[in-house]
Amino acid sequence: MVRDMTETNLRNAYAGESQAHMRYAIFSERAEKEGYHNVARLFKAISYAERVHARNHYENIITKGAAFTFSGAIFGTRSISEDLQAGIDGETFEVNEMYPTYKNVAQTQGERAAETSFTWALEAEKIHAGLFQKAKQAVDQRKDVDLGPIQVCNVCGYTVEGETPEKCPICGALKEKFRTF
Repeated sequence: MVRDMTETNLRNAYAGESQAHMRYAIFSERAEKEGYHNVARLFKAISYAERVHARNHYENIITKGAAFTFSGAIFGTRSISEDLQAGIDGETFEVNEMYPTYKNVAQTQGERAAETSFTWALEAEKIHAGLFQKAKQAVDQRKDVDLGPIQVCNVCGYTVEGETPEKCPICGALKEKFRTF
């Protein structure tokens, strides 16, 4: 049985990743409509990675019935630059505060599966923040970002621009487990 504090963190991480998945899908549609096709593709790829994170957290939750969740979602953006800044802010919060704390709690409580899920998400979020920063710099100059193919690991959400690695550096999944955007 997962301990209460880790269970609560799993539920909150699931809620946050689920909201990020939907928010980035909406941002992708907006970017596409405004002619930022590579930014749209980036949002779509990272939306998918957030879905992978949500799935991994969900699979570790054992609470039955309803439970309250808390997630620090960002709302109210109206431009592609604001969307990208919201992505940067959200990913940075997860990297600097949320996932290190959740990971430490899981580790302290001996919850190895939850610790793994939090670790995988933490490492992927670092990359997401950097990709969003790159895209924002281009958009702020009224340009679409220059991006090659974006690869997302179906197991852990690791995201990389360029060629698919032979093996995921986060979870060890083989090349066949990646989805290309």
